Amino acid sequence: MSGALEIHDMPGHLIRRLQQISVSVFAERVAEAGYDVTPVQYAALVAISANPGIDQATLAGLIAYDRVTIGGVLDRLEQKGMVRRETSSRDRRSRELHLADDGARSLAALQPVVRKVQSDILTGLDNGERETLLALLKKTTQAGNELSRAPLKVA
Repeated sequence: MSGALEIHDMPGHLIRRLQQISVSVFAERVAEAGYDVTPVQYAALVAISANPGIDQATLAGLIAYDRVTIGGVLDRLEQKGMVRRETSSRDRRSRELHLADDGARSLAALQPVVRKVQSDILTGLDNGERETLLALLKKTTQAGNELSRAPLKVA
């Protein structure tokens, strides 16, 4: 049996593998720090921290996540005491998202851990290669953004 498969040279497969590695390293490092937060939950905490009072649909757009599925992410963050949903003063039908005190503390503690994870997932690349890869990933992601079921929407 040969070790190399055609898929090993396909960008889709390589991106999926890097995603698997990224999630695995993220989960391990975050658990070592004593937290139970997924990459999507972390992204939500970052976005809510930067935009207190945003609504669920806006949050989904900011982190390029499905608008329907983001509700479950927020449910889990609320159950963990990290996020508060408050009725909007402008529109009683809408709910505003805010970091709870635990969410703010957790985010502050996790930021250096997650920054280190970014370096760890690019192991094997020198600084120039990392910059090049990041630039190419940004360019490709931006070019394909509208092909996604959950495109990134930056205000």
